[in-house]
Formats: sequence, C-alpha cells, structure tokens
Amino acid sequence: MKRSDINRAFDDASKCFARHGWVLPPNPRWDITDFGLGTFDASGLVLINLAEEPEYCEKLMYARHMQVTPMHTHKAKKEDIICRQGRLAIELWTARPDEAEAGATGSVRRNGEASTFMNGEPLILQAGERVTLEPGTWHAFWADSEECVIGEVSTANDDANDNFFVDPNIGRFPEIDEDEPARIRLISER
Repeated sequence: MKRSDINRAFDDASKCFARHGWVLPPNPRWDITDFGLGTFDASGLVLINLAEEPEYCEKLMYARHMQVTPMHTHKAKKEDIICRQGRLAIELWTARPDEAEAGATGSVRRNGEASTFMNGEPLILQAGERVTLEPGTWHAFWADSEECVIGEVSTANDDANDNFFVDPNIGRFPEIDEDEPARIRLISER
C-alpha cells in the first residue's frame, strides 16, 4: 500500500469524523489497511483503536461507498458492529461461505434482539443500529452510503492471530511503499 494512499485515507477519515462530531482521544492508534490486496478503494478500511484492554476493545472505523472489508471470522472474538453514521451493509454466513448452503438461515442479535439472517443476503444497518456477532460467524461489510462511520465493541482483540479470511491472499496488515512522508504511524509500524 502506498503511503500516499494511507495519508489520503487518514485525511478523508479525519474530515468525516470532524463533520459528524466524532472527537478522537489523545494519541489514537490508527490502522489503515488494504488487506494486502493492493486495491484500497475496493478492499480497505480505516480503523482507530479507542480502547485496548485485556477484557474488551473499542474501535471506530471509516469506509467509503462500496469499500469492502473482506469475508472473515474470528475464533475467539465476540463483537458488536455498529453503524454510527450512514448505512452499513453486512453479509453474514453460518459457516465458511464456500462450504455453507446459500440461503440457509442463521441467528444473530440485531439491536439486542434475536434475529434471523439468510446466508449471503446483506443486512442493511441504519445509523444507530448494531449486530452482535458470535465467534465463528463469517462476515464481510461495506459502506452502503457515500461514507460510513462504523463502531466496534468486542471482547479482547488480537488482530495478528484471530482474523481468518476466506481469501488466502489477504494479509491483515499492509506492506508500505514510502512514496511520500508519513503523516501518522500505523499500529503495524510500532
């Protein structure tokens, strides 16, 4: 991933947060990734770790229209994904998508209440809505609006060891091509 793309994503996310009144804590830990695919505008995400404790984690994320966080699951992490601004589409599967039956149903908690979903059919979350994902629930998500601010509250976070992607070419942290000076340092650079 080019440093210029990281800087642009940092600027875009910062402007969006400011427009919508999201004030970041002092010295937030930024994570901007193209998932090693080299196509940030298609597959990428801006994340900021707001809280990192042994028992829980909180993140604020930013995505542009149709920018996908690829299909993945977690073995240990339970998480709430919350649409904070805009519209968020989230595709859910009860098992690995290439092994699961399309259209079969599964269960999640949506806005705190039991809800069913169909494998492969996106749920659209409006601002303020959330979905609770248990470990083992496969999911991908993207901004269904021009841009989207996304929250995550989860059990302890281990990005290095608890992200399992369908695509074997995905790497959680990008390699960086230093084509201009850095405006921020990423979590993976510390």
